Amino acid sequence: MRTPPQFVDLQIPGAPGAAPAHRIEYRLIDATDQDAPLLVFLHEGLGSLGLWRDFPDRVCSQFGCRGLVYSRYGYGLSTPRPADEHWSPDYLHHHAERVLPELFAALNIDTRTEPPVLFGHSDGGTIALLYAAAHPDQVAGIVVAAPHIFVEDITLHGIRQAREAYLTTDLRKRLSLYHTDVDSAFYAWNDVWLSNDFRDFNIEAELASIQCPVIAVQGVDDEYGTAAQIDGIGEHVEHAIVRHLQACGHSPHKDQPEAVIDALAEVIANRANP
Repeated sequence: MRTPPQFVDLQIPGAPGAAPAHRIEYRLIDATDQDAPLLVFLHEGLGSLGLWRDFPDRVCSQFGCRGLVYSRYGYGLSTPRPADEHWSPDYLHHHAERVLPELFAALNIDTRTEPPVLFGHSDGGTIALLYAAAHPDQVAGIVVAAPHIFVEDITLHGIRQAREAYLTTDLRKRLSLYHTDVDSAFYAWNDVWLSNDFRDFNIEAELASIQCPVIAVQGVDDEYGTAAQIDGIGEHVEHAIVRHLQACGHSPHKDQPEAVIDALAEVIANRANP
């Protein structure tokens, strides 16, 4: 039976906005073996805990893992972003280097003694890469699906199209099923990506610090990025495994779930020792 979401308040120095604490929605997936590896799911730019649907439970059940799924600030049932708050171009660094460590601490997860395996999709994939680069001894392995390591014209085109769809189709209504404040979630992501300051976003120089096992996957039909994104990971992380998935768009865990599950199986089996 799926466990219901819970909430934790995070006090994060330097967090965007004036709120002293952010209420974060999360869900823990238990395993029979409490020493089983922990798998953390990091959602996309319009994602949330709910939008993962049953994928985390399926994976954790298959591999006997414990799981942590959560909605970032501004998403899902977590604290909404105030309408006048605009995220800075380093917001992904902030989540990887400040928020995620604070969440682990609040949930009594000691990543020094039990480094987790991270699975990140899109923005979540970028966060996984940045966390592994900033905390190389506190992550056992990562699988990233359609991550962004720099900004491409195709990405901005897709995000502009998403904005048009949000304003003219039922996209807003569909997303509102998964977010307390759907405008908070959509415009925080959309505005920062389309800002002039974000055009220079690039994390290639940071990737060389990653020491854990890495598998990067991307669909050949990805509407938000080209193969250069994961090929760049392969160039900067010598031990990274790069896979281009046929008949797959921007959401490999939906379009080609078995390929993603196979990648997770490899990383879980070969995860780095603490």
